[in-house]
Amino acid sequence: MSLEYIDKLKELAYNLWWTWNPEGKKLFRMIDPILWDELRENSIKILQRTDRLNEILKRREFLNEVEYVYLVFRSYLDTPGPYFQKIRKPMAFFSPEYGLHHTLYIYAGGLGLLAGDILKEASDLNLPMVGIGFMYPQGYVRQKIKADGWQEDLQNHIKKEDMPVQKVYENGDWLKVYCYCFDELVYAGVWEVSVGRVKLYLLDTDVEENPPWHREISYQLYTPDQEMRLKQQIVLGFGGMFLLKKLGIDICGVHVNEDYPALALVARLIQFVEEGEDFDSAVSQVRETSLFTTHTPLRSAINTYPFHIVENQFRFLWEKFGIDKEKFLDLGTNSQNPSEGFNSTILAMRLSKYTNTVSQKHQEVAKKQWHFLWSDRSLKDVPIDYVTNGVHLPTWIDEDLRNLLNDHLGSRWLEVHDSENLWELIDLIPDEKFWEIHYKNKQELCHLIKERLRKRWTEKNLDSSLVIAEGAFLDHDFLTIGFARRMTGYKRATLIFEDLERLKRILKDPERPVQIIFAGKAHPQDHEGKEMIQKIINIARNPDFAGRIAFIEDYDQELAYYLVKGVDVWLNNPIPPLEACGTSGMKAGINGVIHLSIMDGWWIEGYNGKNGWAFGDYEVDDDRNPKDAEAIYEILENEVIPLYYYWDETGIPRKWVKKMKEAIKSIAPHFCARRMLKEYISKFYTRIDAAEKELRNL
Repeated sequence: MSLEYIDKLKELAYNLWWTWNPEGKKLFRMIDPILWDELRENSIKILQRTDRLNEILKRREFLNEVEYVYLVFRSYLDTPGPYFQKIRKPMAFFSPEYGLHHTLYIYAGGLGLLAGDILKEASDLNLPMVGIGFMYPQGYVRQKIKADGWQEDLQNHIKKEDMPVQKVYENGDWLKVYCYCFDELVYAGVWEVSVGRVKLYLLDTDVEENPPWHREISYQLYTPDQEMRLKQQIVLGFGGMFLLKKLGIDICGVHVNEDYPALALVARLIQFVEEGEDFDSAVSQVRETSLFTTHTPLRSAINTYPFHIVENQFRFLWEKFGIDKEKFLDLGTNSQNPSEGFNSTILAMRLSKYTNTVSQKHQEVAKKQWHFLWSDRSLKDVPIDYVTNGVHLPTWIDEDLRNLLNDHLGSRWLEVHDSENLWELIDLIPDEKFWEIHYKNKQELCHLIKERLRKRWTEKNLDSSLVIAEGAFLDHDFLTIGFARRMTGYKRATLIFEDLERLKRILKDPERPVQIIFAGKAHPQDHEGKEMIQKIINIARNPDFAGRIAFIEDYDQELAYYLVKGVDVWLNNPIPPLEACGTSGMKAGINGVIHLSIMDGWWIEGYNGKNGWAFGDYEVDDDRNPKDAEAIYEILENEVIPLYYYWDETGIPRKWVKKMKEAIKSIAPHFCARRMLKEYISKFYTRIDAAEKELRNL
């Protein structure tokens, strides 16, 4: 009898459906609530504790819960969703990273979290999609702050057996695919991740068939070594396309998420050539059935390679297939600056009929940036579209808030959560209940931060000088500002320190105290980002600031979940127009955390005058830091702080709660992954599917 239930628990544990469905989380927590927290909600690890599992399998209450959750889960998988027949064949989604859950550490930041949200929403809509990515045994760098405040980059050593991934087998053996990197054969083992109804396949070069230097190809996300990056792009693109063919997955097209997987389009081109198409015809077929999403206006974030390296890798195209070398190299050549090398973004744009940016403002910037690729067209006719990013609401919304919405919006509100009219009902929720949940989230955030500190202190893994700087004095009763994102120059994490004396007065007001929580990693090669972190740490531990500034190290998806619901204000102040979109503010907004942001990225579309605060819609000739910092100080002093501390006799800041509700009403329906994916379907996927059908019928 118990084996039957163990099998059901394992099936649930290895499908990430449970991560965005409260019934699944509740089931695993029932095994042992304390252990569940200690294991950081790891569904695989908790099932490995067989002593506790065997004990609870004797309880009828638990067995009934297993039956119930498994029934809900199977019903979800087996019921055709609303978009099951929108496209005939799966869309292949290629991304270098996926942020699906903190126990599957194959992500670095926002790009990965967005990719994870796309797969989850595709599952919810039952849209035919298959994901391709990398298994990174070392994941992304772990962050440790040294006594001097400098970020130390620690290697991650992930135990694959502790992650919700399973090997794919062929005839009893682990399935492996291969491709060539500089004339050398490289193998990759295949792992499968179940994301509800969607499958994600991860390539892993850490296999015995490879020599040590090839096993390292998939070790770490975003390696600084240029040649290794090219090898990663080759394995992801060529290995991924080979895998789809090996598995017999007949796709309608390819969606390339940023330029890292761009070589998937080259691999597909070669497949068409092998089927008998000439080069120009193969290029045309790839273009008609491909979408490229660009996520950054920063040229420094684009992958470029010297031509001699690219020629060395791809010479088989002209030696084996007779493809004109110059024609191929032209696909990735910047005509304005050929000396920069072979450009992955230009390659992806030239091999994709459809290119989109991730916000309306980003579209405007990208059209100017890439106008030279379509020099025969006017700027407004540059064929770059946009789909503003969105976040997977069931993943990011607070569980208690979700239950409150069930009570007041109806139990099926998630099915129509991209409907604007639905969210008007939020005004009917009593302010007291709304504030009670938010206050609880603030308490939980402060508790989590202090428990992390306590754990590291008891493990003798924390320098005493960092205790205050990392949040020991945080108080959940204070107005709390959150700033959590990648630490890099244009994000301007230290902008609020422009006038330290003024900031000190704001934070230390005895009647209206304010605190700021920072979190985020700098790329190992980003010296400027590490200097920002060091500056934050040194100011945070300065007694003059009374512990009102904290930097929480080793930012990950778990901490992000607590931050986006546990602070009061989400601060965002990049240098415009360098913020392509930004999704952390959306995650905060759907939880009633109010956005204070410069007018850039998604906030230009999201701000309505009532749902937060905005600044920066002015021209600055030189250094804009002083003017932008002044705008932040004025908004805090004259609007944010007075509004937050205007409490009535019942202890509820009702005007603040009204603004929180407005944030949810305006952000949830318009900046959710459901709206986003529906736009991808209507603008691109259905057209790609139709084009593929026409090409196959020729």
